[in-house]
Amino acid sequence: MDLPNDPRDLPFPFPVVTWRDGAVVLIDQCRLPEDLIFRICRDIPSLCAAIRELAVRGAPAIGVAAAWGLALSWDLSGRDGCNVEAAYARLLSDRDALAATRPTAVNLFWALDRQMRVVDSIRGEGVGLEIIGRLLAAEAETIREQDVALGRAMGAAGAELLPADATVLTHCNAGGLATGGYGTALGVVYAAHDAGKKIRVYADETRPLLQGGRLTAWELHARGVPVTVICEGAAASLLRSGVVDAVITGADRIARNGDAANKIGTYPLAVMSREHGVPFYVVAPSSTLDAHCPDGAAIPVEERDESEVLGFRDLRWCPEGVGAWNPAFDVTPAGLIGAIITERGVHRAPYRDSLAWIEDESVS
Repeated sequence: MDLPNDPRDLPFPFPVVTWRDGAVVLIDQCRLPEDLIFRICRDIPSLCAAIRELAVRGAPAIGVAAAWGLALSWDLSGRDGCNVEAAYARLLSDRDALAATRPTAVNLFWALDRQMRVVDSIRGEGVGLEIIGRLLAAEAETIREQDVALGRAMGAAGAELLPADATVLTHCNAGGLATGGYGTALGVVYAAHDAGKKIRVYADETRPLLQGGRLTAWELHARGVPVTVICEGAAASLLRSGVVDAVITGADRIARNGDAANKIGTYPLAVMSREHGVPFYVVAPSSTLDAHCPDGAAIPVEERDESEVLGFRDLRWCPEGVGAWNPAFDVTPAGLIGAIITERGVHRAPYRDSLAWIEDESVS
């Protein structure tokens, strides 16, 4: 199942996670930018592997994939001739398997809980297996569609913060590939670009897996937005040069006080932005806000295999016997964040006040 060879021929929003012929189908981001292909997940173990291996990554995209994962679980139970109770037992097991894949991205748990509520609201009322399956599939597609709509809303709100001629520095990938197809941080770039603003982007390469150089540069180039890649060590010099108007990143979890977890390397970028007087913005949907997490110290930080730091793909550049520390995320203190942008608009410190509405929308 092939995508167009030329990424400029891709539909936008990008078809990051879809459902086709009884399988969860996703753009394999491990293969970009060299190969543009689908990865087909026909069961829960293969989908869990795709999430762990970062074939699908980015908090909102992981949430969409997890939602489709539970729809897949129920569909497989139907194919196996299970009754509702057996399908539900399988669903609980598959829910736990998906939840164990990535601990930091709160959108994963939000989407799983949302799908479980669909089933729990009607289970035991005599509703058949097929109807529940349709509802799960419809909810998964709604989650994807809503994420695209939220991306457009966040993009429009954030674009208002950028001048007509703007240069943006971003970290990792917070674009269409990381979401339901539109983007968070890059959604701001797309909205400003589509509004006629002259936008240029510096994308730092984002060690150790190069999501900025491989993925952000790939999708910006495909969308016709001028992009230049830098190594992360060049960010301070770039900021000191005065050419950057704003630093914009996404987030994988935002605590109640505004502390934000994002790809490792975000925190020093925020520190450098403050030192050089460049505004630092975080863009994320409300599903990334964790009302039950009081501050950044309570955010679990995933640690990944040391091999990702010691080399890349089939290459190894560190001596045998040398180890590595590989946290996937760091936490940026709220005091370094100039604004948090959600689908509701631009929120300023103190975030306990400006984000207070999330308390009313959280599920206990």
